[in-house]
Amino acid sequence: MTRPTRARDAGFACGNLPAGALNSIADVPGVRVGHRTLIDGDIRTGVTAIVPHGGNLYREKPIAAVHVLNGFGKSAGLVQVEELGTLETPILLTNSLSVGTCCTALVRHAVERNPDIGRETATVNPVVFECNDGYLNDIQALAVTEVDTRAALEGASTQFEVGSVGAGCGMSTFGFKGGIGTASRRLQLDGHSFHLGVLVLSNFGRSGDLRLPDGRIVAPIQAPTEEKAPEKGSIIIIAATDIPLSDRQIKRVIRRSGVGLARLGSFWGHGSGDIALGFTTANILPHDEKADLVDLRMLNENRMDILFEAMADITQEAVLDALVAAGSMTGRSDHHRPSLLDALKISLT
Repeated sequence: MTRPTRARDAGFACGNLPAGALNSIADVPGVRVGHRTLIDGDIRTGVTAIVPHGGNLYREKPIAAVHVLNGFGKSAGLVQVEELGTLETPILLTNSLSVGTCCTALVRHAVERNPDIGRETATVNPVVFECNDGYLNDIQALAVTEVDTRAALEGASTQFEVGSVGAGCGMSTFGFKGGIGTASRRLQLDGHSFHLGVLVLSNFGRSGDLRLPDGRIVAPIQAPTEEKAPEKGSIIIIAATDIPLSDRQIKRVIRRSGVGLARLGSFWGHGSGDIALGFTTANILPHDEKADLVDLRMLNENRMDILFEAMADITQEAVLDALVAAGSMTGRSDHHRPSLLDALKISLT
């Protein structure tokens, strides 16, 4: 058989709820993902773009929320999302020292489509998340450019790669090669099908702490001193749904990402930047709304448990998705991260 490329190919399905057709964040209609991967010499980095819908995001703002599990991070734009409960640009993921470049690129992207930004109307809030890929990548080279971010945005599609691609190129997880992973669940509400999906940038977890869904604890073969290293990685979790939710409800849902991380063996250490952002495409606030009062739909609070369950399951599965797809990698200064599949002896047999 062929080598597994998704978590489910390797037998890592989490929970009992049905997955979407793509088992990805792109099962939510309108959501697209694009990557720009940079591998050259000691460079192992990139950009990943999540585009919530095909319209003008500045003019048609999805309801959104942020939840910080542990805030050792350098992300941009979270304060305004927390305060206003909306998203007005695509979301970019990259390495820790490229946040500024990505912010500038998002501002240019928005101004091209909205020339009144900062003049006749408000400025724009670019949203960028990061993880530190400096173990495998020469992060000081500042390799990511605005051209790279534009390529990720323009390449956004419902069909996208996972593993060591885009922002996930140089990331590590539980001592193995990590990166980009995704998963989704199909949910029935009032006789209609909806989806909740996530995309993760996985760069967290101590070596030796990874727990698989069957209870096995797996560690790469490495020096004991590294196994005892403190937890100082990060994970970014981006959730999307077409279920009508308020920003408060979205925050309640994305908090449950922590359940999925805990199942994997994470405890969100002091040096870890673990952050979730969620948005719904079912509630859009027009930038140029003239009415004093607007109508928004929201889920019956008594039906929230199905989203909580789904959020825990897809977060857990998306991290495993990244681990399965990533393979192994050698990067800066011959630093190496092995493949989870190699450790499990899952091969072309």
